[in-house]
Amino acid sequence: MINKKFWKNKRVLITGHTGFKGGWLSVWMKILGAKISGYSLNPLTKKNFFESTKIKKIFIKDFRKNIKDYKKLEECIIKTKPEIIFHLAAQPQVLESFANPLDTIVTNVIGTSNLLEIIKKYKFIKSAVIITTDKVYQNNENKIKFSENDHLGGDDLYSASKACADIISQSYYKSFFKNSGCGIATARAGNCIGGGDWTKFRILTDATEAFLENKKLNIRSPYSTRPWQHLLEPLYGYIILAQKIFGNQNKKYSSSWNFGPARQTNIKVIDFAKILKLKMKSKSKLILNKKIDKREKQNLDLNSRKANKELGWKSFLTINDTLKFTAEWYIANSKKKNMYKFTCNQIEQFLKLKNDL
Repeated sequence: MINKKFWKNKRVLITGHTGFKGGWLSVWMKILGAKISGYSLNPLTKKNFFESTKIKKIFIKDFRKNIKDYKKLEECIIKTKPEIIFHLAAQPQVLESFANPLDTIVTNVIGTSNLLEIIKKYKFIKSAVIITTDKVYQNNENKIKFSENDHLGGDDLYSASKACADIISQSYYKSFFKNSGCGIATARAGNCIGGGDWTKFRILTDATEAFLENKKLNIRSPYSTRPWQHLLEPLYGYIILAQKIFGNQNKKYSSSWNFGPARQTNIKVIDFAKILKLKMKSKSKLILNKKIDKREKQNLDLNSRKANKELGWKSFLTINDTLKFTAEWYIANSKKKNMYKFTCNQIEQFLKLKNDL
């Protein structure tokens, strides 16, 4: 479980804090009483979680620099002296990796290596959680549930770059951190969704924009299956993991971890769109593109037994819960509600649901 006393006044650095997951994690850290700093580029899209929730005010320091810049990253860490680092800064998209392969590699591989090399130099850092992806596994479309010991790889540059970042993180730990006072772990999650994600090439972005205006929705790869999960579920796992590896006192936790959804949330894109449309009470017409985009894998599933057994973490939200939370956030935002308070309330609702199980 999350230990609120542990997080009180902890110095936390979140790379990628202006992004979707980084923003939600920042809000959660604030609720827990941590002293948060962020290192990231400006938000990539005109609409974004960071500005919708007006969370700039919650950061002690807000650095707008590139993870590829070793010198600026080190300056940030020297100034903020974080005890805990969550590394989420990345080029996060499969399709973007086809347009900009070199930048994807440099950002995801060299950017992560920069961070690890700097962490190695400063003893005030006690734990670092490196967020990778469920796409780090070599996926041959055999419809298996990938466990942490399965082979890593990637046919596209995004997947390959994140697999490299994962391997490098584990190698750094074994080479330099095993006998140190800093734990290092990598975390892999499914297709995270929730309020405030306007990233291009994503069904959630296209769907919410269309459904709010009752416009037609063109669905790419409608029959692909994805491991959908509300991002609060893996974020809960990341927070627990950061606690466990703090100070590297129990070395078994400094390893790789899956935080995937329950299998019943693995549904086709078309079914995802139908449920979300219902939750948003939209009259939009769904247009199916039956041509398969072979650049993205059609099936993906994670085995999270390790996190369940060793961390006490378990996915519990149904797909209806997940899409209800998501739809309510976008509807509230369209009505110009206070989205910081709304986001805090959703985190509290999530925790209440978890505790009521």
